[in-house]
Amino acid sequence: MNNLRILIFGIIILLGTSLNAQDTRTLVTIAGEKISVDDFMYVYQKNNNQGEVMDKKSVEEYLDLYINFKLKVKEAEAQGYDTVKAFQDELAGYRKQLAEPYFANEEIIDELLQEAYDRKQFDIRASHILIKVGPNAMPEDTLKAYNKLMAARERILKGEPFKKVAMEVSEDPSARPRTSQRGGKDIPGNGGDLGYFSVFDMVYPFENGAYNTKVGEVSAPIRTDFGYHLIYVQDKIPAQGSIEAAHLYIQMPDSATTSDSATVKDKIFGIYDQIVNGENFDDLVKEYSDDKGSASKGGLLPKFNVNRMVPEFIEVIATMQDSGNFSKPVLTSYGWHIVKLISKSGLEPFDEVKDEMRKRIEKDKRAQKSKEIIIRDIKKEYGYKEYPKALDGIYAIIDSTIYDKKWQVPENAKLSKAIFKLGDKEFTQIQFAEYIASKNNIGKDEKINEYVNKVLKEYVDQECQAYEDSKLEGKYPEFKAIVKEYRDGILLFELTNDKIWSFASKDTTGLKVFYDKHKTDFMWENRLDATIYTLLDSAYLEKARELVATGIQDDKLTSQMNNDSITVIKFERKKFQKGENNLIDGIKWKKGISENKKERGKYMFAYVHSKVAPEPKSFDEARGLITAGYQEELEKNWIAELRQKYPFEINKEVLGSIIK
Repeated sequence: MNNLRILIFGIIILLGTSLNAQDTRTLVTIAGEKISVDDFMYVYQKNNNQGEVMDKKSVEEYLDLYINFKLKVKEAEAQGYDTVKAFQDELAGYRKQLAEPYFANEEIIDELLQEAYDRKQFDIRASHILIKVGPNAMPEDTLKAYNKLMAARERILKGEPFKKVAMEVSEDPSARPRTSQRGGKDIPGNGGDLGYFSVFDMVYPFENGAYNTKVGEVSAPIRTDFGYHLIYVQDKIPAQGSIEAAHLYIQMPDSATTSDSATVKDKIFGIYDQIVNGENFDDLVKEYSDDKGSASKGGLLPKFNVNRMVPEFIEVIATMQDSGNFSKPVLTSYGWHIVKLISKSGLEPFDEVKDEMRKRIEKDKRAQKSKEIIIRDIKKEYGYKEYPKALDGIYAIIDSTIYDKKWQVPENAKLSKAIFKLGDKEFTQIQFAEYIASKNNIGKDEKINEYVNKVLKEYVDQECQAYEDSKLEGKYPEFKAIVKEYRDGILLFELTNDKIWSFASKDTTGLKVFYDKHKTDFMWENRLDATIYTLLDSAYLEKARELVATGIQDDKLTSQMNNDSITVIKFERKKFQKGENNLIDGIKWKKGISENKKERGKYMFAYVHSKVAPEPKSFDEARGLITAGYQEELEKNWIAELRQKYPFEINKEVLGSIIK
């Protein structure tokens, strides 16, 4: 049945045709509804091959079908099919799908994809200073965080080292020395150094700030969901891609003295000299490396990208080009390393990564950019205006019960002021308060005012989209036409299914009456009454033929030749038509035994009993064809009834002008 519905829509609806209103003359009036030339030609041209000559016959034939279609829709409306909830829900679902392209901007996605690939060509090393403030913080809290960050920026611009200011000011705890919660070990601060990273490794606003800041410079304040950031770009190198490397690692002792550090340094450089003099790297790794996890594998590390390794390690990798090269000893926060490059992929071709990157963009917060642009345009088109002071009334009525998901709008609350306005519609405090109550999903550490601000943005975006959605039919004639076609198509399907298709298949009495009147329409052609014998082994062929020639009954034949462990012969007797069986098609249609034939490793022959003259098919044999014929008769009679029930009139003069 679903396939049938798809077929109906395929006939009625061919998407992608633009609607250019040019001729509003009435072509046909059906039960008081005037159908313009535009309305008819829109459907006619979509359902006829482009480039075909539009002649009188084709237009008149299609107009006849179109009238029948409209009459059925009228009947469906008269019977209230358009008021049924299942119909309304289904149409709403289709309309939602049809509206989606009007709220998507593929150009923006393509631009983001190209931007991401351009950035992917480079890996960046950057440090940052973070001053925390929530994304929905109150204006006074936002301003306080901003001013604190700007004061830090001023210090850096006047010459103070970024690292020093970061360790004093940044609210990223990794910037300062701290004690590990596991083992109580001291962890040195990174001074805000985030190491190397590439596209998608950071939140999108931070990524923008980093890639838009030159090496050696400090960015303007960058706002993310975490707060305000200053970004200092230290380095920019060609993309390293996926890296495979090995290392020989000498650990620096805890609380190492200057003497200890010198000893470790002398040791690693001594090992390096051995490598330069030709000693085997793998052997030296097994003997000296303190990374026992990789030592047994020649120091081989799991594959990694730049954001998964300390920056000093990446700096060395970036200078190495050839597989098998060794670095000079390099010092990291963990100790000394000698690095051996195995491979690095670098930047993959665009065609190889674009599909994966598109998926990441659609999941990444940057995908919101497309939605933000659409919402921005909606606000601009309909003169969006906010009334921030009205929010005070919302802040005042929300109490701590919201944390228990029990908050409700107070009954005596005076909430009539507008929160914002869009086009000719105002959205009031009470509407927004009821929306908040329906959400009730505040985080346990979230401030109420900040939660209200967050929900307000969701509410505004939702209502902007809903407002634009309500205008689609008026703004876009092609959208209005397609939605109407879906509507009419669903009504046509449901009514025709009830009146013709399902009814006919269940009306056994009507089917039999129709069959009795039209038996000669369901005839068998000449057929051959024959039995086909099939054997897997040619050694039994002659015996089988001899037994068949004696006139033995088939069941006795099989019981005589077959046994419990092996099936020697099978048979099939039926009345065969031409084209139904290769063996039957290849033999003479005369009584007797045919020649042997081998097909797909099997041996076959036939015994022809008789040639059967044409005769009517039985009711059960022809039921599918009978049902189709009965449906066609019901349809014909129904159309005649509808044409009597609903008056229609074709404007012959207008029709003639279309054809000309």
